[in-house]
Amino acid sequence: MKHLILIFGLITFLVSCQNANTDTSKTMKSTPVVTAKVINYPDALDKVFDQHGSVALWKKMKTMSYEIVKEDGNEKQTIDLIGRREVIEAPTFKSGYDGTQYWIEADTTYKGNAKFYTNLMFYFYAMPFVLADEGIVYTPAETLTFDGVDYPGFRISYGDGVGVSPEDEYFIHYNTKTNEMAWLGYTVTYFSGEPSKKISWIRYDDWKNFNGLKLPNSLTWYKAKNGKIIEPRNTRNFINVKVSEKESEASIFAKTVGAKVVE
Repeated sequence: MKHLILIFGLITFLVSCQNANTDTSKTMKSTPVVTAKVINYPDALDKVFDQHGSVALWKKMKTMSYEIVKEDGNEKQTIDLIGRREVIEAPTFKSGYDGTQYWIEADTTYKGNAKFYTNLMFYFYAMPFVLADEGIVYTPAETLTFDGVDYPGFRISYGDGVGVSPEDEYFIHYNTKTNEMAWLGYTVTYFSGEPSKKISWIRYDDWKNFNGLKLPNSLTWYKAKNGKIIEPRNTRNFINVKVSEKESEASIFAKTVGAKVVE
């Protein structure tokens, strides 16, 4: 089954290599989503999708691009929303996925993992819609309470053999007054292959409308201790966001002349 899978890692060197001081080594990965079946979502989650513009509108979109504000120069990412091809342009490297192979062209300062980094920030950014793909099992999650406010939610899991790391678990929590997505929780199994009980958290409370879709202006990672969310750790800001029904030219994702293939 072709379906996205979120992959999160807690490897410090990947964070530093991608200049992602927001702990963006917790990644989301996928195989391309190329089919469109009718999926029955839980009623409360369906309301969340509708509050953000609706799954139907999301599925009409073909291309997304944005810049991630970084201290040493912004990073532009362009994504084919149908096949999940991507090209990333940063001051010290250019990398991509052309639908078949991963590639990178970088200077000598680059120490990252291009395959690992592909689609990483996109899947954080494209919430909640990336949780509307096929192959997901939705079950009620324990209510999350923060600053005296209760946020009900759903546990996200995957069937056997779906995606790269089906043992991962994810949690989407929403604001009952607005039906907006409020929190994303996730566990990590990608590197170890072993199920984890540690949940990391990202807060979503800074939204803006882009072509009918409500998407984040920024994402804030939070510190957690003994299962409780404590305080903000760091934030990533997104600018020059574009989402369009126009298909991307295949050439923009193609391996550059000086790039090498990443296995």
